[in-house]
Amino acid sequence: MAGIVVVFDFDKTIIDCDSDNWVVDQLGATELFELLLPSMPWNSLMDRMMKELHLQGKTIEEIADCLKRAPLDPHVITAIKSAYDLGCDLRVVSDANLFFIETVLKHHGLLEYFSEINTNPSYVDEEGRLRIFPYHDFTTSSHGCSLCPPNMCKSEIVERIQAQATAEGKKRFIYLGDGKGDYCPSLKLSEEDCVMPRKNYPLWQLICDNPQQLKAGVHEWSNGEELERTLLQLINMSNAADHNHAAQLFSVDCKFETIPMSPNEALPLALRVPH
Repeated sequence: MAGIVVVFDFDKTIIDCDSDNWVVDQLGATELFELLLPSMPWNSLMDRMMKELHLQGKTIEEIADCLKRAPLDPHVITAIKSAYDLGCDLRVVSDANLFFIETVLKHHGLLEYFSEINTNPSYVDEEGRLRIFPYHDFTTSSHGCSLCPPNMCKSEIVERIQAQATAEGKKRFIYLGDGKGDYCPSLKLSEEDCVMPRKNYPLWQLICDNPQQLKAGVHEWSNGEELERTLLQLINMSNAADHNHAAQLFSVDCKFETIPMSPNEALPLALRVPH
């Protein structure tokens, strides 16, 4: 059993789009969304947009059907199933919402592979309207983090998962994400952990701009095929190191470096950020 926890962001990581924008755009509410965006927090705005869609006669089934069409690279499906089969504990930490995430994962047969989904709560009310609420009730108190949106600090979630994982004897974390909200939890990772930022997205840029802030090894990816290859290499390498009591696993600096998979095999992976 691998002592590895793999944490996935959802939007632009598991699926290849932002689920909020996807639903708003596909159901014809983009203009209203952009009109309201400057005056409302994103999470509150999405709840309002679900109200507007309901008033326009859009059903929860139509929202679900729309989500089922969201792009999801087959390589990501394979990566999730393979990581699970290799013994990893898979979690979702996302600023989307539970209905969106569960709908997509169920549709692709992936829900059972995740032990936990951490996201903004949502439910369908008695009128058939989808309600979306903040993970952290910022109307009563702040979560205290200046890096994160008011409704969710992913670091708080990751720290809780880390404490639980330590108690269960799991040694390492691999964190996959793309956005600004994924930077704060990346700072909580240790030297034995890895962060996998999507290349040319905000998380990747923040890491490039502040390389000295991270302890974890950094391994970039651009598409589903690279996500699958990189993730499975890191898992296999970690498992081999545990088995052989080898040390040096991950590294950070600023160009691509060869990471040996075996004495006779090496592949380019690690994003190293220049000082």
